[in-house]
Amino acid sequence: MVCEKDPLVQKVCELYEQISSLESLKPCKDVNMLFTQLVVTCMPPSPIDVTKLCKSIQDIRCKLIRLCGEAEGHLESHFSTILGSYDNPLHHLNIFPYYSNYLKLSQLEFNILPKHCSNLPTKVAFVGSGPLPLTSIVLASFHLTTTSFHNYDIDPSANSMALQLVSSDPDLSQRMFFHTSDIMDITNDLKDYDVVFLAALVGMDKETKVRVIDHVAEYMTPGALLMLRSAHGARAFLYPVVDPCDLRGFEVLSIFHPTDEVINSVVIARKIPITKQCSVEYPLAPTKLPNKCFDIEMFNPLNHVNLLEELDIEEQLS
Repeated sequence: MVCEKDPLVQKVCELYEQISSLESLKPCKDVNMLFTQLVVTCMPPSPIDVTKLCKSIQDIRCKLIRLCGEAEGHLESHFSTILGSYDNPLHHLNIFPYYSNYLKLSQLEFNILPKHCSNLPTKVAFVGSGPLPLTSIVLASFHLTTTSFHNYDIDPSANSMALQLVSSDPDLSQRMFFHTSDIMDITNDLKDYDVVFLAALVGMDKETKVRVIDHVAEYMTPGALLMLRSAHGARAFLYPVVDPCDLRGFEVLSIFHPTDEVINSVVIARKIPITKQCSVEYPLAPTKLPNKCFDIEMFNPLNHVNLLEELDIEEQLS
């Protein structure tokens, strides 16, 4: 059982106390400083297993994830407003302090796709796109340059801000669409997408995350891909963890854990055909890979080598 005496846990708890006492989580000197300290504390690869935290620390972790989500929303809104004031917002994306992280994460996600599908997707959904949909923008601009992106967010103001960013671009304004909807209300439309991306903060607790995954599993087209973001080690103090066992109705294909400044892990899974789900061979549960996962050396667009740990899915599901 991991508890308060662990130095990393102690530091995280100290930062939680300071962050939770702030009057506002909107960007300012104190907010920026504390969240930077939190990320720096949690970023190094760590053997810590958050499932083994004692209950008091589990409670703090859940509250901290929500605070991180709230702060991230404020940060994205802040910079989306600034970017929206330019005539060509997409020419100034590098003012966002974590833009290089999105370049790396999107490169990783794009490199994974061809290993699990014969053709690049023509139509994808991004659930939880927010006011600054950088993943969709980067993928559409540099990687999936003929793909249509349908971005879903429950907040109409977030979609309005996001639309402002792409409306002046002659290409992306024709390929990026924004839908103000709760994903739990989207049913048959999910059948239209070759790939569904699920943002890290869609479902900030385990129960909600699993309900969302079960919902998209019910309506996605068999064979379509689900790409999710998760967290590993101490980074799980910042974002929710998606376990392979959460992906009922999917075949888990790969899980990647970046070890650099890209915080989120990437999980990719394939929707299992209904006939197979109901068979003895394919019960309504995540499917094991038959062999060990292969190692992948990722190309980094910023000319740094990303060291990636790819989980052995067979061991995770056994």
